[in-house]
Amino acid sequence: MNTALSDTASKLVGGAAQLIMRVGYNGFSYADLSERFGIRKASIHHHFPSKVDLVVAVVEQARAGIRAQSAALEEGSPALDQLRFYTGYWERCIKDQSAPFCLAAVLAAEFPGLPEEVAVSVRGHFVDLGKWLERLLELGVKQGAVHLEASPEVEAQAFMATVYGAMLAARAFDDPERFNVIVETLFRRIRT
Repeated sequence: MNTALSDTASKLVGGAAQLIMRVGYNGFSYADLSERFGIRKASIHHHFPSKVDLVVAVVEQARAGIRAQSAALEEGSPALDQLRFYTGYWERCIKDQSAPFCLAAVLAAEFPGLPEEVAVSVRGHFVDLGKWLERLLELGVKQGAVHLEASPEVEAQAFMATVYGAMLAARAFDDPERFNVIVETLFRRIRT
């Protein structure tokens, strides 16, 4: 995918991401974006011929951001600091409602009904995140800061599931602090 988007395309991707986080894939349409940005639907179709193209662009932009951030974090930071940065990002997003839920998680909840191209990108997000968490947990063990009860791969999946479950609990109870309580329990379990 070409990562250089025009200003209009970037606005559309950002707007679609916000809508997906709030109402999911099936909950928004080009009419919503048209109204939000004052852009004709034909113009949206010029940038993204189909909703599938737009949503794939949204997910791939998020994946690129995750890869860039994880690469920047991995340069010399202790593993626990990097894991804290990751969970801290979600803590801030949940509290200020800038990203109250991961858009890939919202899309994953709709997985059975997603077009294949979107499903592939969403699955890729979770593969990327799982591998990054696995590397961090392995690094944490080498640094003597992390204790794992299972393999790094399984623990990475458990870490991811706990963070996403904490997001869901915070959303279901409309209680951002619930995220922190759950995540702190996770950190107590893995810290040496």
